[in-house]
Amino acid sequence: MLTKRIIPCLDIKDGRVVKGVKFLGLKDAGDPVSVAKLYDAQSADELAFLDITASIEKRKILLELVERIAQNIFMPFTVGGGIADLTDIRNLLNAGAEKVSVNTQAVKFPELIQDASRKFGSQCIVLAIDAKKTPKTWEVFINGGRTPTGLDALEWAKKGAQAGAGEILLTSMDYDGTKDGYDLDLTDAICKAVNIPVIASGGAGKLEHFYDCFARTGAQAALAASLFHYGECTVKQVKGYLKEKGIPVRL
Repeated sequence: MLTKRIIPCLDIKDGRVVKGVKFLGLKDAGDPVSVAKLYDAQSADELAFLDITASIEKRKILLELVERIAQNIFMPFTVGGGIADLTDIRNLLNAGAEKVSVNTQAVKFPELIQDASRKFGSQCIVLAIDAKKTPKTWEVFINGGRTPTGLDALEWAKKGAQAGAGEILLTSMDYDGTKDGYDLDLTDAICKAVNIPVIASGGAGKLEHFYDCFARTGAQAALAASLFHYGECTVKQVKGYLKEKGIPVRL
C-alpha cells in the first residue's frame, strides 16, 4: 500500500516565507532556507515552494533562493510560481527542484502541460489548482488567487490529467489558512474525477484534519503551512498520529 505524504509548504513573497487566510492578510513566517531545513529534520516527505506573487508581478521565480534551499535539504522539492515556458521549467529542475508546479500559465496556455510532460516526464509536472466554491461547482482562480477564470475546477483537473500532468496540487481558497479542516467535498470530487495523485491543501488546523482528509477522500498527500510554520505541531507529530489511526505513513 502506498504511504500517504505530509508536505509542508513555503509560500514565498519578497524572498520570505509568508502565510495568510484565504490568500489575504499575509504575515511573515521566517527565512525560507532555515524553515526548509527544519522540515527536512522533521522527516517531511516533500517540500513545496510557491512564489505566490511571481505571476501577478510578471517576473521570474527566485532561482537563487530555489538553489539555496535545494542545497540544504534531502527530500523531494516541488517549486512553482511565475513559470512561463519550458526554459523556466528546465532552469528550476537544474536548480534542484524535483517537480515543477504550473498554474496561471497552464490555464492561459494549456499546451504547456502536454509540452512539459513530454519534454521532462509527467512525474515532474504538477498542476496546481486554486479553487473557490460557486453555487453549482468550484471555479479556478489564477495569479495567486486574484483572478477568476470561469473554469470549472473538476473539468480543468480532468483536462490537466489528460494532457499529462503527473499530480494535482489542489488548494481550497475558501478553507486556506482558516484551520477549519480541509475542504473534503472539493478534494473528494477532484480525486474521483482524475486517476493521478491529488495533494489536498488549505485548512489544516489540527491532527484530526489530516486523518479526515485521508479517511474521507482519495487524497494521496496533505499539504499544510501555518500549522507547521508557527510550531502548533510538527510533521513527526502528524505522522505519529496517523500511524496510530491506521493510516500508512513513512516515519
